[in-house]
Formats: sequence, C-alpha cells, structure tokens
Amino acid sequence: MIPPDRFGVLPNHYLMRAIEGGVIDVGPMGLVAKHVQPASLDLRLGDVAYRMRCSFLPGNADVESRIRELAIDKLDLNGDGAVLETNRPYLIPLQERLRLPEGIRGKANPKSSTGRVDVFTRVITDGSYRFDEIAAGYAGGLYLEVVPLSFAVRLRKGLTLNQLRLVAGRRELSELSDDDVTELHRREPLLYVKGEAVPVRRLKLSGGLFLSLDLRGDGQGRVGYRARESAPLLDLTLPEPVDPAPFWETVVKERDLANRRTGDAASRDSPPGAATGVYGGGFSPPGRVVLTEKKFYLLMSEEAVVIPPGLASEMTAYDPTSGELRTHYAGFFDPGFGYDPAGGFLGAKAALEVRAHDVPFMIEHGQQVCKLTFERMLEEPTILYGRGPESNYQRQTEALGKYFERKTPHR
Repeated sequence: MIPPDRFGVLPNHYLMRAIEGGVIDVGPMGLVAKHVQPASLDLRLGDVAYRMRCSFLPGNADVESRIRELAIDKLDLNGDGAVLETNRPYLIPLQERLRLPEGIRGKANPKSSTGRVDVFTRVITDGSYRFDEIAAGYAGGLYLEVVPLSFAVRLRKGLTLNQLRLVAGRRELSELSDDDVTELHRREPLLYVKGEAVPVRRLKLSGGLFLSLDLRGDGQGRVGYRARESAPLLDLTLPEPVDPAPFWETVVKERDLANRRTGDAASRDSPPGAATGVYGGGFSPPGRVVLTEKKFYLLMSEEAVVIPPGLASEMTAYDPTSGELRTHYAGFFDPGFGYDPAGGFLGAKAALEVRAHDVPFMIEHGQQVCKLTFERMLEEPTILYGRGPESNYQRQTEALGKYFERKTPHR
C-alpha cells in the first residue's frame, strides 16, 4: 500500500508488487519478466481481435456490450495469428486486467516500435469517456483499439503493442511545471545539441519542453523515411527484422532555392579548399521538406534527450494552430533514456512520427513539432532504460523501428 502523502510514477519494483498483490492480473500465461520496464508494463494481446464497424468510447456502458453492438467479424489470434487491414478499427481484449486501489490511476500509450510502423493504438476501459486514461480505483478489463494506417499487419496472441503506467497521487503533484523543468535543466541538462547542453535561454516551454526537427541530412541529404503505398504485408510475428526497402522510401531534404540561384557565384567566391556542399554553392543548407498530405514520415529530433532516473517522460502530439500537421503518435520515455552517469554519451535523439493532414505542408530544420512532459517517479527504478536487451532505441541514429533491418545498429 502506498501512503497517501507519496506520489509519482510507479517504478519497476512497485509494478512487480502490484502483480504479486493482484492489482495487475497478468492472466493464465503468467508474468514475462522482460515486459516489466523501468516505469511501465508491456500489455499483451489476447486471443481474438474484433473487426469493428467504428471506433467508440463506452461512456456509461461496458466495453463488451459495445462489442456485441458494433463488431462485424471476429479473428483468431492464436497460432499464426491474423491479418489486420489498413484503415479499419479492430478491438483486442488484452490479457491483463486491473484492480486499482483508490489513489492509483493509469495511463497507456503505444510502444515506440508500434508508432514507428504507423499502427495507431489506444486503450479503452469500461465506463470511460477518455482513451488511454484509466481512472483511480478502476476494476476491470483492458481493451486495445488497433488501426493499421500505412501497412496491413499480422498480429498474434502475446504480442505487445502498447504500455501501461501506474501513477500515485493527483496529476498536479506528480507533473513538473515549466519552472520545475527549467530549474532541473540548470542542474542536470535534459537536452543536448551536438554534445552541448542547450542554454536555458533557448529552451522552449509551454506546458512541456518542445523538441525540433533535424533536417540537416547526411552526406546525400537524407533526413528520414516515408511509408510506401501498396506495401506488402508487414508480419509483426517474425522473430527477425525484415528488409525495409519494400515498406519505406528515403526522404531527402530540398535544396535551398536561393542557394541554387546563386550557387555558381557563391562557389567562385569561396576561399580555396572550401567545401562546395551537396547542393552547390559554398554550403549545404540546413534543409526543409514538403510533406505530402496524409503520408506517414519518420524523422528525427534535433535535440538529444536525457531522462534521469528520478523522472518519467511522455511525448505528446503537437498540432499547430493551422491544424495541418500532427507529430508523434507514440508516447513513453522511461527513466534512463539517453542517460549515462559515466558521461560516455550525452542524450539520445527521439524518433518522430509525422503526418500532414489535408494539404502539402512544409517543415524546416529546427521547427518545433512536439513536446516532452515530465512526471516524478515515486522512487528511482532498480533498472534503467538502455541497460538490457529490450532497450531498442538507446543512442539511436535513425528512425526505423525494431521490425526493420537497420544499417546503423542502435547501441
């Protein structure tokens, strides 16, 4: 039992106690230790997937009654699993159930690997008017809405597409304010660019800490990936990663138009031995990309992020006032992400999932596209992100997820 005067995100050893005490019922398959993360629990798919007529929130009803009203097909996820088609909502009962005490609330988010294959997920609970938020004291099942957006996917029982956090106390107690984040960054930097801590005066805060895009590109101007149309089936049940080429095309930044027009003159005016850059002229411009509407992109943040052991973080979607852009569908950053007490590395870049809405939309290097919010841990976890085999994205250098072969291994 957690005393009422304590608050924060429950770390791994508290999650284990919650499982042992029946607060989290892990079902007949029992606990798989690797699914307990520093500040979250991976949730496992159950036996069946219901193809739904539409998405919904249960409101005052229970989820099972809505399934009886709205399901139009039932798929068996045992054995080889089943194929989920694009742009159709499916609902999958999860193996875990909850019996939360008063004062303990839950929140869920897709795993990073799920967001990176453009599979949209969110948790639904009985009697709820909100996705992914689980009320304190909730007792009942958990259901995962799954919508593949770019690729048809094969799933089977036991796969983990999303994560659960449990939090003690009211939100306003556990969450850090912008002033809290600023003061923490002064003492222990949270953001780095090219190995240097971002100066406090350059932090952008408004209900969270903003991150920006890295569109400088490599030597060939490559900045990320875009999902291909009419891609083959993406089988998430395979034990090994697959070739990304049938699924992704490389995104290259635009050459700077002003630099193109003056390129010859700039080249003539450059000092002897100066690099001419990839795009002509005396330099390679930082870069920009015009997003095709409704297409899915994987890009990287300019900043490298550090989540120290006493904090948990969440990436939140950011919609500009114009409403033309949505970024980042995945959410949780566990304690230890980008953190190295020995100073061997300074932060890890974040992968960003980006989609323009209804019209082509230009993005530029350094443009703010998403933000991090922070919550205090109840206690520091006994394990940290990056210290085990399930930490797939520590010191990542490209945006492709674990389901795909990567030219530069993530360390």
